[in-house]
Amino acid sequence: MQIFSTFSPNFNKKKRPFSKIKHIIIHYTGMHSERESLKRLTSFKSKVSSHYFICRKGKIHNLVDETKVAWHAGKSSWGNYKNLNNSSIGIELVNKGHDWGYQNFTKKQKLSLIKLCKKIIIKYRIKKNDIVGHSDIAPDRKKDPGEKFPWSQLAKNNIGIWHSLKERELKRFRRKKIKFKKDKIKFIKDLKKIGYNINLNSTNSHFKLVLKAFQRHYRNELINDTLDQECLIISENLRKMLKTA
Repeated sequence: MQIFSTFSPNFNKKKRPFSKIKHIIIHYTGMHSERESLKRLTSFKSKVSSHYFICRKGKIHNLVDETKVAWHAGKSSWGNYKNLNNSSIGIELVNKGHDWGYQNFTKKQKLSLIKLCKKIIIKYRIKKNDIVGHSDIAPDRKKDPGEKFPWSQLAKNNIGIWHSLKERELKRFRRKKIKFKKDKIKFIKDLKKIGYNINLNSTNSHFKLVLKAFQRHYRNELINDTLDQECLIISENLRKMLKTA
C-alpha cells in the first residue's frame, strides 16, 4: 500500500501517546472536486484537516501525522468520549456528498480504505465498535459518510460492526410501527450501549437525528425519522453482539 505525504498545517502541535488513539472516524469531503477538497484540507485558513485523504482512484494522501490531533471531528461524542479529535484518526474519502450530488464510493476507494483501516487497527488495537462515521458522532450536524457508504462490506473485513440478521427477513418488519412506549425506551438504551449520545431525557428532535444517523449506518435503504420494528430488531442484535464481544 503506497501512501503519499501531503502536508496540512491544521493540527495540534503537541504529540499524543499511542494509547490515546481509540477511534477511526470516516468522512466524505462534500465538495465539488477532489482538487478543491484537498486544497481546503491543506489550507491554513480553513482550520480543518484529516489524517488521511482517499481519492476517487484510490490514491491515499497522509496529511497529518497520526501522533498529532487533526481537526476533523468537531463537537462530537461516542460512548464515554467527547471531542473525538483527541482520540481518533480521521479519514476523508472524496465524494461530492448530499449537497452537491452524492456518489457511490468507488471500488478503488473501498479497497484502499480497507487496507488503511487494517493497518491502523493493528497498530493501535482499535475496537470494532470504535470505527464509526462522522454522522454517528455528530448526528445533529453531519450526514457523512452517508447511506451509500459500505459498512457491511467493511464489517466482512473485520472493520466496524454489522448486524448478523438476514436482510430479506428483516424487510418484513420495515415500516411496521412499534407497539409500546417500552420499545422506544429499549431502543434508546440499545443506542446508548452501541455508543450514540442519547438518553431517556433527550428531546424528541435529538432522538430523531440520532435515529437517522443509526439508519444511515445500519439500515441504509430507508432513512427517515420514524422508529419501526426493523430498527428495533437491528439495535437489539448489535447490542447482543457487543455484549459477547
